[in-house]
Amino acid sequence: MRISFAHALGTLLSLGLAGCASADEPSVEVDSLGGALSVIRIEVEDQAWSTSPGDRVEDNADNVKLRANQVGDSFKFSASVAPGTYRIVLRHATRNAYGQYELKAGGSPVATFDAYGPTTGDRWTTATLGEKPLSGSVELALQSKGKNASASGYDLKIDYIELVPVEGGGGSGGGSSGSGSGGGSSGGGSEDRCDVGVFDPSDPPRALSVAGNLGTHDPAIIAQEGTFYIQQTGPRLPGKRSTDLLNWSGASSAFGAANPAWVARQVPGATDLWAPDLSYFGGKYHLYYSASTFGSQSSCIGHATRASMTSGSWADQGSVICSVRGDRYNAIDPNVIVDQAGTPWLVFGSFWDGIRAVQLDQNGARVGTQVHALASRGGGAIEAPFVVRRCGYYYLFVSFDRCCSGTESTYNIRVGRSANVLGPYVDRNGTPMLNGGGTVVVQGDGRWRGPGHNAVLFNGKSAYNVYHAYDANEGGAPKLRVSELAWDDAGWPISGGP
Repeated sequence: MRISFAHALGTLLSLGLAGCASADEPSVEVDSLGGALSVIRIEVEDQAWSTSPGDRVEDNADNVKLRANQVGDSFKFSASVAPGTYRIVLRHATRNAYGQYELKAGGSPVATFDAYGPTTGDRWTTATLGEKPLSGSVELALQSKGKNASASGYDLKIDYIELVPVEGGGGSGGGSSGSGSGGGSSGGGSEDRCDVGVFDPSDPPRALSVAGNLGTHDPAIIAQEGTFYIQQTGPRLPGKRSTDLLNWSGASSAFGAANPAWVARQVPGATDLWAPDLSYFGGKYHLYYSASTFGSQSSCIGHATRASMTSGSWADQGSVICSVRGDRYNAIDPNVIVDQAGTPWLVFGSFWDGIRAVQLDQNGARVGTQVHALASRGGGAIEAPFVVRRCGYYYLFVSFDRCCSGTESTYNIRVGRSANVLGPYVDRNGTPMLNGGGTVVVQGDGRWRGPGHNAVLFNGKSAYNVYHAYDANEGGAPKLRVSELAWDDAGWPISGGP
């Protein structure tokens, strides 16, 4: 068989980033694993596959299609692997007819994934399925487990399988924008949090009674050493802080007396900065934010870093991704999720054609040029994505409908989930979020109108969602809202909002 070793940069090797080498990096063909220092990429079209009776493997030059007849059918091949613990990455296509499969390595299950996606052509995605200690001749098997309710068959098209060495033989690479001490924004890394935010019918989630400096739009939140920090939309990204999530005081804006210089050059007319995100990974705190003008697709997402939230200041790193008129997305409303493999992803989007994601490196810069689609309403109002990982799933929170109209706002918060960070995300009814799906988590009431732009905070064994809503008792002023968040027995979040 042929195994190619992608010659990635040293930082990629130590961090185990899914996707491995860039398009400019060559592959070297070798006959054995001796002396290998990098990711093992197994080209599936060159393998000696065995199948269940009646099944077939179709070779498509640089990929294969596995065509199963029924649930339980398997497709297998063997590879020689040097002893070690590996992160297993699969690149596969999503399309109308694809099904659900389980990957096994050496007879042991690694993960089950749903390859279905409501597209009209192949859309390739890279999924990190888990970690396994492997050695010698290892059988890799893909077994049909079913099909998505919207799919018509059990087919699966795959490009390659990568085995990424895990430094030290275990654990996840990279960091987390996680919870408790040192975190509080979107969660990832190795934490799965099955014991965090557990729903108790005798004590259901409630909205907290917050007080103090509450004027807020698009809040982002993170915690360090017992203090909670917020940055929000406004001149140079205003701040807040609290030690108990209840009493809030004002804090410095992220950028002193003026916006970063690049904003005026790249987005003429932008004044206030919008919709920030706070995260921690790669040993630094990260601030992503939007520079745009209302209703415009001329937008950029900026990036700044600092070593600590308790001291120092934000050092701006310039823009990460921009959009112009005619693009299928709008580069605003950023959010970072660090996946289970330690890879950070920047999720973003508003209106136009929905929610997108791009890969980042451990310094927070963009990797490559690929843009992944996560959710869409076919041009309808969907924005403010926020992704967290909990108990085997990634949860994509978004805001539907109209924001920024005071008491007339119809914003509401919805969610879908996926076993893979890049989807496909589906709602509680199984409707794909790329097809307009989304289960309601928070909607307005008589006083609190248009709740939206949701962030999720994990703190100890508790979870909270943090958002703004328009106070009908004060003329529709946008206010900070903090509500307890819990997951029911079926794994769906319930908020104490509004």
